[in-house]
Amino acid sequence: MSTVAIKKRRITSKTDGETSKMSPPKELKKLKRSQDSNSLSQDLSGVYSEEKEVEKRDAQKDLELHRSECTSLRQIMDDIQEAKAGNTENKESFIAKKRMAASLHFVSLKKLNRLSHLRCKGAREKTMLGKQRVDSLHLQLQNLLYEVMHLQKEIKKCREFKSKDEDIELVDLETFYSEAPMEITNPKSTKKNLHKQRLARLDWELEQRKRLAEKYKECQSNTDILAKEINSKEEYLDSLQPQLASILKATIPVQEYLSMPIHEIKAQHQTAKLLPRPLYILFVQASAYQEARDSSMSLKIAGDQDAVTSAGSISPVLEEDSDSDNEETLTQSKRRRKTIGNKMEERREKLLSKHPLQVIMTLKCKDGSVLTLTFSYLMSLHVVTVGVELKLSPSAQTSACASDLLSPSHLLSCLYPDDTGMESPNTTNAYQFSKLGMDAMSAYIKKTGYPYRWAQWLSGLDFLPQDCQEPNAKTSISTSHMESTLKALRSRTRARLALTRQLASLERNTVPIQAQSMNLFPAKVASRLSSWKTITMEEYKALSFVIGSPALDLVEQYQYFFLATCTRGSATLSAAVLLNVDYPRCPPHIVVGVSQTGDHNSSNDNNIRDMEAEVNLYYDELFTAKSHDYLLSNQLQRLLMCFDVFLETKGEGEGAEGPSEFAREKMFIRLARGRGRSKPYKYSAQYRYFTQR
Repeated sequence: MSTVAIKKRRITSKTDGETSKMSPPKELKKLKRSQDSNSLSQDLSGVYSEEKEVEKRDAQKDLELHRSECTSLRQIMDDIQEAKAGNTENKESFIAKKRMAASLHFVSLKKLNRLSHLRCKGAREKTMLGKQRVDSLHLQLQNLLYEVMHLQKEIKKCREFKSKDEDIELVDLETFYSEAPMEITNPKSTKKNLHKQRLARLDWELEQRKRLAEKYKECQSNTDILAKEINSKEEYLDSLQPQLASILKATIPVQEYLSMPIHEIKAQHQTAKLLPRPLYILFVQASAYQEARDSSMSLKIAGDQDAVTSAGSISPVLEEDSDSDNEETLTQSKRRRKTIGNKMEERREKLLSKHPLQVIMTLKCKDGSVLTLTFSYLMSLHVVTVGVELKLSPSAQTSACASDLLSPSHLLSCLYPDDTGMESPNTTNAYQFSKLGMDAMSAYIKKTGYPYRWAQWLSGLDFLPQDCQEPNAKTSISTSHMESTLKALRSRTRARLALTRQLASLERNTVPIQAQSMNLFPAKVASRLSSWKTITMEEYKALSFVIGSPALDLVEQYQYFFLATCTRGSATLSAAVLLNVDYPRCPPHIVVGVSQTGDHNSSNDNNIRDMEAEVNLYYDELFTAKSHDYLLSNQLQRLLMCFDVFLETKGEGEGAEGPSEFAREKMFIRLARGRGRSKPYKYSAQYRYFTQR
């Protein structure tokens, strides 16, 4: 900008200042604020307007002018700095001129600054106007969208509107036109007009309902008449019931005389309704089996019926800690808070609690012994337990060895494979015991009874592995296992009683042989049983002739171990007997050691090994029709027989005659055979001689 223009601006500003003295500055500011953008753009006569100039000027050119002014001002400053640093003669006049020139540049920069601010202000105003317009348009758009949404909702309501007549199930059109009268159908108008057709169908529906209402009233009157007749007959039957009860009560002596306990059976059936489902299934199936197959078996229900009727059919459920705490909080003012130990003890007792009713099954044996089984149901554990009691007949022989065999914990153990009755078949019970900090169920057997698997089967329960749900008793399971289990119970009891008689005789050093088995052995057996005693598992394993024997692999828990000593002259035979709990289905296993001119056993003498094979492998030859339970005695008698053969044929393998101490009392076809010089242990009962196998 030239110097002339600057001077003109100063002159005009002075005139403005003179005019401003006419009015105070605040009024001028209010006047400027009230003017709109059009008034600012107007060219007032005699007044300079920078706003007008901003519209005419080019912003890009002003930018270039600003840069050039800054460059000129920078150059002036450099010249002033050089002049001050130098020692020229006209330094002060030169600096003064430069300062005047710099001031002019500063004035130009200030004007450019004002112009830029005016441009920014105009841009802001335009932007605000644009925003206001956009906001108004957006508001209009929102209003329109709201109106559209409202209209859509109204349309949806209209489309979804359902009249009550739509819920009425009308007859189809064919039935309507075929059954309805012409004054209602009016096919000429209704087939063309759907609305009239709908009204006609509704009229026909109303007519039908009126007819049905009349018919309902007629049926209701007939029903009332029949109800009165039924009530009169019920009153007659109710009056008849006490008379029948008195008649039955009067016939009780007759029932007892004729052995027809109808009254007792009826009472038992009434009590059976109070049993839990597993025991009820057991009672029903056992009663059916008793009536059809086994009249010697007896059943009865024992327990407190009043406790069942008062408690109802609700099984006790273990209380959660939170519930018990809440109950104690509610009743704290009425009773003393129980300690944690007492609460835990109560929960443990509830876990092991039995149902008040039990089913007692009695099995009678031929010798007069009675096996009593008491079935109980643990309501929280959901298993059936058995209490075992064996009452021996007066003629039954007992011994110290047999006392353990007939104990309740061993009598029915392993009736089925691995069913010892010491563990619960319900896997959920382990978690219930651990939650209350209790030991395994085997620690509470005396209190609860034995939870045998066959007891669950008889009660219709069948537990699957890892089943955590409450079992559901089924009749089919009880039916499929009833006969086989009762036969197994009788067979086990009969076998144990026979075993006790054998052990009692063996303790007296006598091998009992049944009359049916006498022909299996020679008439004379010289060897005799001199000792019979019970030993422990550790003593069995420590026997010198058992060490290294394969029989050690057969040793398991719940087995019985005996040591028999047989003698003949100077020779002694020791026999270690391993008796399985499932005798006689699992035969006894006998390991033999002979002391005569040295110790002989299966590891150093093939003849001893053949003797063990004769006794243990060919035991099925010792079974007869009625001596199945006397397998142990027959095996021991065969062992004595083989011991005689061993001694009487001793030394024949070396070509020398046997010692004179053991006379040859039996008939042998051949004293030794084959490379192994096997002895003739096999006895032919028909021809009464011994031969090799």
